[in-house]
Amino acid sequence: MKHNIAFPKLGLDFEINRIAFSVFGKPIYWYAIIIVTGFLLAAAFVARSAKKRGINPENIWDIALYGLVFGLVGARIYYVIFDFDTIRDNFWNIFKVWEGGLAIYGAIIAAVITAYVYSKRHKLPVLRIFDLCCQGLFIGQSIGRWGNFVNAEVYGGETSLLWGMSIDGANPVHPLFLYESLWNALGFIIVLFIRDRIKTDGKVFSFYILWYSFGRLLLEGMRQSEYILYLAGNVGISQVVAGIGILVGISGLVFLGKRSQRVEVSDNETESQN
Repeated sequence: MKHNIAFPKLGLDFEINRIAFSVFGKPIYWYAIIIVTGFLLAAAFVARSAKKRGINPENIWDIALYGLVFGLVGARIYYVIFDFDTIRDNFWNIFKVWEGGLAIYGAIIAAVITAYVYSKRHKLPVLRIFDLCCQGLFIGQSIGRWGNFVNAEVYGGETSLLWGMSIDGANPVHPLFLYESLWNALGFIIVLFIRDRIKTDGKVFSFYILWYSFGRLLLEGMRQSEYILYLAGNVGISQVVAGIGILVGISGLVFLGKRSQRVEVSDNETESQN
């Protein structure tokens, strides 16, 4: 359960136990604590931002809680679908999430579907809800990736770069968890600068899809093979999904941009007639 994680050229060395503490003999893992922390900070930020966009913060907390539950289910189902060996010999292995096997894309897809269904049922503006919630996704993903750090997982090939990460004395490798964490943090900062200037619902969400997918496409190709779910041959399913995400993000920005232009033209013509 313990790993030595070091950044030799930076003079940093950490002895990390995956277990933070125990409760009644049951281990509580740092990974779970980090994920929950990211979730709470993300939900709190989005709820605080909701009033400004005309959304009741209580709706955001509802979506967050439902999204957490169904996100975990989606993350597990996504993983099992593309790594069927997990349950080939014993179907009940599908419930053993504590042994690992969660895919972030499955969680995101399930969370988006949950937000859509909730918004429709409560007659909330779907795209505006997506714009708000994706800011929380940036926060949660940026923080959550540090769970991979304490687990000594999700890394790339060997590197001689200054920030190369050594695990249990092995040669330094690319710390992909850090790359993705910083990529999401940068995406969040960009959104903070542009969100109030964007008047069309859905554009912020489209940017999120494009930004995250582009970063994931680049980083997925750097992963060690044991952390890649393969679709066929050497093609990783996450790379395929990332490629689709890039197209969806670009299409969303283009479509919504044209629609906002048409609305502006229509409003100007109405004003001139009056």
